[in-house]
Amino acid sequence: MGDTTMKQRLFKIKDVSNFSDKAGKKTIFYETEKIAGALWCLKPGQSVFTHAHMTSDDLWIVINGTGTFFPEPGKEVTITQGDMIISYPGEQHGMKNTGDEDFIFVGVAGPIPMDLICYD
Repeated sequence: MGDTTMKQRLFKIKDVSNFSDKAGKKTIFYETEKIAGALWCLKPGQSVFTHAHMTSDDLWIVINGTGTFFPEPGKEVTITQGDMIISYPGEQHGMKNTGDEDFIFVGVAGPIPMDLICYD
């Protein structure tokens, strides 16, 4: 018989959510050899620094709130609950919670390990 250890497959956003008064908070809730999933929690005014990954895709799925997404220098796009944003390798991405409620999004990225190019 094979390994009977069961990997966690079901995650509750309320159990993974983790906010900080100092800055947006990233919580990695799963990681494999190929891909990683993280939950980002931002209070109003907090942001995710503008960056890119030259070797990986980064998918963001907005769960709660309204914010501003930065897809390229000088461009801003309003994002809100239900939006899905894909950043392909080399594409800039970052965001700010510009709403008056908590902002939560799921990020799924791969392949890993990922490089990180910072623009801020």
